[in-house]
Amino acid sequence: MTDFILTHYLWIKSFHLISVIAWMAGMLYLPRLFVYHVAAPKGSELSETLKIMERRLLRYITNPAMVSSWLFGGAMLWANWDGLMAGQGWMHAKLLLVVFLSAVHGLFAGWRKDFERDDNVHSAKFYRIWNEVPTVIMIAVVIFVIVKPF
Repeated sequence: MTDFILTHYLWIKSFHLISVIAWMAGMLYLPRLFVYHVAAPKGSELSETLKIMERRLLRYITNPAMVSSWLFGGAMLWANWDGLMAGQGWMHAKLLLVVFLSAVHGLFAGWRKDFERDDNVHSAKFYRIWNEVPTVIMIAVVIFVIVKPF
C-alpha cells in the first residue's frame, strides 16, 4: 500500500488539495446561507428554497469533500508517517485544526437540520461570526503547511 501511495503521491496530493478547496467552499458558503435563512419567514418560498440549497450543498459537496480530504490526507500521512510526525510540530498543529474544522462541520450540519425543521434559534449575527471560523482555521493551516513555523 505504501509503495502505491508513494508512486502516485503527486496525484494523491493533488486530489487532497482539490478536496480541501471544495470542502472550504462549502464551509464558507453554508453559514452564509444560514444568514439569509434567518431573514426568511418560516414556510416561505425563500425558506424552502434555502433548505434545498443547504441540504444539497452539504450532501453533495461539503460532506464528500471532507471525507475525501481526510482520505487523501490520511494516505499521504500513512506513507510519510516517520517524516511528517517525528518532530514536526506544524503537522501536529495542522491535524488538530483539521479535527476542529471537522467538528465545526458537524455543528453546521446540525444547524442545517434545525433549519430543515424550522427550529433555528440563532441570529444572523451568530452565523456571521461562525462564517469566519473556517476562514481563520484555513489561514492557520496554510501557514503551518507552507511556513512550517515549528
